[in-house]
Amino acid sequence: MKIRQNRREFVKLAGLGAAASLLGGNPKQSASLAAEQRQSQPKTKFNLGLASYTLRKFRLDEVLEMAQQVGLKYIKLKSMHLPLNSKAEVIEKITAKVKEAGLELYGGGVIYMNETSEVHRAFDYAKAAGMKVIIGVPKYELLGLLEKKVQEYDIKVAIHNHGPGDELYPTPASAYEKIKDLDLRIGLCHDIGHTKRAGVDPSQATEKYADRLYDVDMKDVDVAAAEGKSIEVGRGVIDIPKFLRTLIKINYTGVVAFEYEKDPNDPLAGLAESVGYVKGVLAVL
Repeated sequence: MKIRQNRREFVKLAGLGAAASLLGGNPKQSASLAAEQRQSQPKTKFNLGLASYTLRKFRLDEVLEMAQQVGLKYIKLKSMHLPLNSKAEVIEKITAKVKEAGLELYGGGVIYMNETSEVHRAFDYAKAAGMKVIIGVPKYELLGLLEKKVQEYDIKVAIHNHGPGDELYPTPASAYEKIKDLDLRIGLCHDIGHTKRAGVDPSQATEKYADRLYDVDMKDVDVAAAEGKSIEVGRGVIDIPKFLRTLIKINYTGVVAFEYEKDPNDPLAGLAESVGYVKGVLAVL
């Protein structure tokens, strides 16, 4: 695949658009902020990354190339890019490829755990790949085993909320209630799009459960309802500046991973716009 879009153009335009919107459209102020953005990095303790599910229709080589184009250096891989049943030598080869591309493989998922064998496999997989966190959806009856594996492997697990219709973990609150008394290395992957679809303010949920926040899926949705669909970050109903301020307020130190689910066959433009918007907001903040 030949990737036609130019990362610098997308990030520049999207970042400038974010700055303009926050300043009421003053072009001189926007240009000044854009110049500052190019010369300095936001003072945050978290990093921006990519959830490879965004690029689920593409091969790993293409995923890594597009991550580079939009300026993301952290990545969590979904099973289509690093199969769960991979042998050790395959995992080694793929992780080496990620490193050679200048990215850090920090996690994997979402990984579903419906039986004991899947829990064991998830931890062996994460250890072999050098992952710091497993983004998972374990059944309730497996949480005891999950805690034992966390203690054995010293790998964090971030339970992912999937919004309305999810019987296990629709919201961060539903996940927190199940893990609050377990090992502190078991926490949350906060998918802010699904939280908004459930009628919950993502910023409030983030602040309330800050002590167990180990991963974030950055996205936006067109309506705050179950039928809400993914949209470019900054164009939807989530108050992104408020959410980013909340992450700064709680001193979040993990990764904010873009999971852009719209346009699966041609996602680069929307992904780049989303990344540029967030970088622009952070520069203003």
